[in-house]
Amino acid sequence: MKKYNLAVLGATGLVGSTIVKILEERKFPVENIYFLASKKSAGSIVNFQNKDYVVEELNEKSFDKDIDIALFAAGGAISEKYGKLAASKGITVIDNSSLFRMDTDVPLVVPEVNADSIKENNGIIANPNCTTIQAVVALKPLDDKFKIKRIVYSTYQAVSGSGLGGLKDLEEGNVECYAHQIQFNALPHVDSFLENGYTKEEMKMIDETRKILKNEDIKITATCVRVPVKYAHSLSINVEFEKPFDIEDVYKVLENAPGVIVRDNGEENLYPMAIDIEGKDSVYVGRIRKDFSLENGINLWVVADNIRKGAALNAVQIAEKLIDLK
Repeated sequence: MKKYNLAVLGATGLVGSTIVKILEERKFPVENIYFLASKKSAGSIVNFQNKDYVVEELNEKSFDKDIDIALFAAGGAISEKYGKLAASKGITVIDNSSLFRMDTDVPLVVPEVNADSIKENNGIIANPNCTTIQAVVALKPLDDKFKIKRIVYSTYQAVSGSGLGGLKDLEEGNVECYAHQIQFNALPHVDSFLENGYTKEEMKMIDETRKILKNEDIKITATCVRVPVKYAHSLSINVEFEKPFDIEDVYKVLENAPGVIVRDNGEENLYPMAIDIEGKDSVYVGRIRKDFSLENGINLWVVADNIRKGAALNAVQIAEKLIDLK
């Protein structure tokens, strides 16, 4: 099997370190690997496949090496400074920031949904927002079958979506990462507010869903809420279809969908919960029921680990699909 040279940017952060772990778990065919981070983290040690690596300080010369794929998990400012530079060296960049997601020349990829879009890359592939990823994994097969007309997103997002600062605020009761206390609270405020009254997170979900499903006509609205949970985002999704459906068919579609596990039995109090989904790779769907206020409406409860499937795993899956295409 051919092996590849990788670089991981932000290797010491929450997402970057999870990328490293998943590359190892999934036995990604690595020839050489380079771990890059800020000056602050340079010199620290990362263990990969029972070998210790020294984290290198990221700079303009970092991409002069023989690198096939660079997984960026260091934030938008780093992606803006180094993303196109790396791509200009013949490296395929898989970027976890929001910087390139809505660029018309950059594919926005969830492998279970639109893996073919990987072929359209010009050196950069964007990893979608964590909430969008888990939503479209559940929605795409339903859209294929019943054609989605409208989506209402209500999210319950874990603090790990804000990185180590969010976890610290929750664990220690600080008010440093968030505008208000997150302990014993729910904040209807994820990312910054825009002039239209929505937050950036809400608009990311709206815009990215349309791009990934390749349908600008879907009507979508969203309310994103931060809750005092460490890992795994939970989404209440209300969907209106153009076509009529039987609820049994919805179950069948989801049960056969790639990356989806249906967990739904009200009599046994069985439904996806963040505390159970932490550390898992699949997208879990439950509370599947008709919305009786609409002619062709349903409600879904969708839960996934935001650091794994919502970020690190999705990036590694893109890299796997990329080498399959090569």
